[in-house]
Amino acid sequence: MARYQRLTVAQTILDNGMVPLFYHAQIEVCKNVLKATYDAGIRVFEFTNRGDFAHEVFAELNHYALQQLPGMMLGVGSVVDAPTAALYMQLGANFIVSPLLNEEMARVCNRRKVLWIPGCGTVSEISKAEELGAEIVKIFPAKQLGGAAFIKSVLAPCPWSRIMPSGGVEAEEENLRQWFSAGAACVGMGSNLFPAALINENKYDELKNRLQQAFQLVQKVKNELAG
Repeated sequence: MARYQRLTVAQTILDNGMVPLFYHAQIEVCKNVLKATYDAGIRVFEFTNRGDFAHEVFAELNHYALQQLPGMMLGVGSVVDAPTAALYMQLGANFIVSPLLNEEMARVCNRRKVLWIPGCGTVSEISKAEELGAEIVKIFPAKQLGGAAFIKSVLAPCPWSRIMPSGGVEAEEENLRQWFSAGAACVGMGSNLFPAALINENKYDELKNRLQQAFQLVQKVKNELAG
């Protein structure tokens, strides 16, 4: 079961301002990437459900996090149905992220008090997700849906919504400022954060520095806009 309470996870995501997402079939690579993320100061991590036996990799990765990385909250992304969500919750996932809106997933996650972040593409879907208990909703693919302008337009009639764009978010100040200025509560970032070259060459110290710079940029932009 999840180690961290649902509202604690939600608040940590909002405080961090970013959710790194990553997948690799080799557990040692995942451990090194997770450790680099942790050492960069980030306390949430989305393992992407992709590839055969991905749940087995996640299970071992979560054991590692619980034993070696206190405070790191692992979740799972790219989950599209309730049975898969239940499988990962049984392995200790602290949050479930989906590219779509699935009501049965909402019920399964709510029953276990696990944070559920569904993917939405319209105001109606966002409203339905919130009706089903979503604390944070993901817009995906964010860039193709209209980018920061889409978020700004949604928040005009629905200022209570907490929106996480994913897809098209870059670890650059100008890009991040566009998203947060529009009202994004946090951002999801994947390949832009984890260059394959650094991982293939085992340059995990460089990866940690890259993640740390991205995290500091997010915090800087958020604090400036809040002040």
